[in-house]
Order: sequence, then C-alpha cells, then structure tokens
Amino acid sequence: MFGRVIVVKLVVQVRLLPTAEQAAALAATLDACNAAANHVSQVSFERKVFSRNGLQNVTDGDLRERFGLGAQPAVRVVKKVVDAYTTLRASIRAGKLGGTTSRRRAKAESTPIEFRADAAQPFDDRILSWQHDIQAVSIWTMAGRMKSVRFVGHPNHLKTLAQSRLGETDLIRRDGMWFLLATCEVPEQAEFEPVDWLGVDRGIVNLATTSDGANFQGRRLGRYRRWQARKRSQLQAKRTASAKRLLGKRARREARHATHVNHRIGKEIVAVAQRTGRGIALEDLGGIRERVRPRRDQRAMHSSWPFHQLGKHIVYKARRAGVPVITVDAHYTSQRCPRCGHTARNNRSSRDWFLCRRCGLAGPADHVAGVNVRDRARSAWVFVNMPASA
Repeated sequence: MFGRVIVVKLVVQVRLLPTAEQAAALAATLDACNAAANHVSQVSFERKVFSRNGLQNVTDGDLRERFGLGAQPAVRVVKKVVDAYTTLRASIRAGKLGGTTSRRRAKAESTPIEFRADAAQPFDDRILSWQHDIQAVSIWTMAGRMKSVRFVGHPNHLKTLAQSRLGETDLIRRDGMWFLLATCEVPEQAEFEPVDWLGVDRGIVNLATTSDGANFQGRRLGRYRRWQARKRSQLQAKRTASAKRLLGKRARREARHATHVNHRIGKEIVAVAQRTGRGIALEDLGGIRERVRPRRDQRAMHSSWPFHQLGKHIVYKARRAGVPVITVDAHYTSQRCPRCGHTARNNRSSRDWFLCRRCGLAGPADHVAGVNVRDRARSAWVFVNMPASA
C-alpha cells in the first residue's frame, strides 16, 4: 500500500477577461451550444438513442445547418447530452431519485433532459488552445476563432494547469463573469506509514475539532449564514423575477463561501498531519441526517452545512500530500469516555461539555470525540495490518 504513487484528478478554475466584443461572442456561443444540446436531447429521448455514434448520425445535419455548429463543436454537444443521460440512468439505478413510485423519478424518466442557456459547454484541444506564456487562450466561437483571450488565476493553479492539464475544458458563465474549468491529473507523493493518527470530529458549532484540541469554530460562519437567511426571506417575500435572480446569486455566493471555509480547514488539518507524520482519522458520517436530531434552532444549519464536502476536501488534500486517511465508526464518539470506556448519553450533559459519570474525566465534548476517533483509528489500523492467519 505504501510507497505507491497516487494520481489525483483536480479541476482548476481560471477567470477569463474578455473584451466586450469577445464576451458577446462567448455568450452567443454558449446560447447556441445549449440550444443545440436541447435539440439533441429531444431527439435522443424520442428515438431512445443514447449512444454517441448513433446520436451523432441522426443529429449531425441539424447541428450544422440549423444551429451553425462545426464538426468538432457538434461532437462536444452530442457527448454532453450522452454524458447527461448516462449520469441520469446511474442516479436512477442508485436510487438517488427515489423508488419506482417516486414523483421525482417519474418526472425525470418522462421528459427529456433540458440544458440552461448558460450551462457549461465542454471544449477539447481542437477548439480551445492554451498560451501559458502570455496567459491567454484561443477559442472557437460562433463569430469565429478568437485569439488572445486573457485569463487570470492563482499562481499555484496556473502552474498546475500548465504542467498537468488533461482532457476537456468547460466554459461557464457565472454572475456575469466567464470562467474556464480544466481537468488536471497530478502525480502525488507516495503515502507514508503513519506514526499515529490525528482524529477529526466534525460538528455544527465547531466545524472541526482534532484530537490535539485544535478547534475550527463556525460561529462567524453561522452569523454569515443567518444574515443570508434573513436576506433570502426578504427577497422571497417580494416574489418578483429580479428577486428570484438575486436569490440564485446569493445561494451561489453562500455555497462558494462554505467551500472556501472547508478548503481552509482541510488545508490546515492536512498540514499538521503531514508535519507530524500522522495519518488522518475521520468519522463515517453516512446517514447522519437520519441519525442525529439537532435542536430546532440548529436544524437549518444541520441540513445545509456540507459535512461531506469538508471530508472530501480533507481526503483529496491528504492524498496530494501523501497523508493516509482512514474512516471509523461515528457512533457514540461524543458519549464514550476515552479513559475508562464508559458510554452513556448523560456523559454529555450539554452540547459543549463532556463529564464521565464513572471516572470523572471532563473536557470539551468535541475534543473528547476527536480523541475517540483517533483511538478507533489506532485499533482499526492494527486490525488492518494484522498478518493473515495460516
């Protein structure tokens, strides 16, 4: 297991800085490609043709004559539609849209997939090329090939983009700004053998607490989200088209803020683990929304905070740093005494404080949970590395 080289796929985002003329051409291109994608989706749904070659054969003429797409843009549009139906079928098989009697599933199966006018459009190297020396791209548009469209990004992202880009690049328009999202495949460090484990407990008030006692509080984030909730209620009361657009814009802004916070927390936790030669132990929070009953004032936060995203950020950053990650059972981590093992609900007399009723061990509840996560990782690692019996 250890010593092998890991390859991680990352999505690097850069912002385009088009002129007014270039922005108009990009907008016309995105609108035309998504209109074409809706046509292809309708044909695919009606004729039950979901293969790339089959769909290309029956729609190629329309894409050229009716929508004015060249050969390669047409191929990208067809592939986008095929991928969308593939994802839909996989979601249905996995039960993500409910059972056979689910209204959501029935709606998805009875209507063709529709693409928004500003949905992302994939480009390959034939219709988009990168000029990293001048930080510009040459991109196909409905108005012809546009050269020297400037872009900017974080220096580390630009370095990764220049060295490790692989495959397609998506063009998206978000809140009046233009972005390119490129997939990069990065070879990472080999995983090391951990000398110990750093337990991480994830929560609502304290977003993450480690077994070392480090605490990443969410109070500032909580205030931000409550402020956003008040603004949402004010906009929802207006019930106008402009209010609806602002609601969507605020939702995207709030999601980006939560992602930024999770990135920052994940980066700090991984840095500590790498510096101390330890692995990272996380709770398996699958089904947490069904298991946990938060207080009434915490329900909205509990249902909307992306716990899973924080875990994903920690995992992929750890992989990039060669830090091993293990998940352990999350049950009773905040009710079990790490010293004597006594487990009881009344060990946690309040949300913030732990007091063992048997041995008297006391401390912050989230810290105790992080220690229990660490101890479970130690036991699990011993079991995993136990030699096979003859």
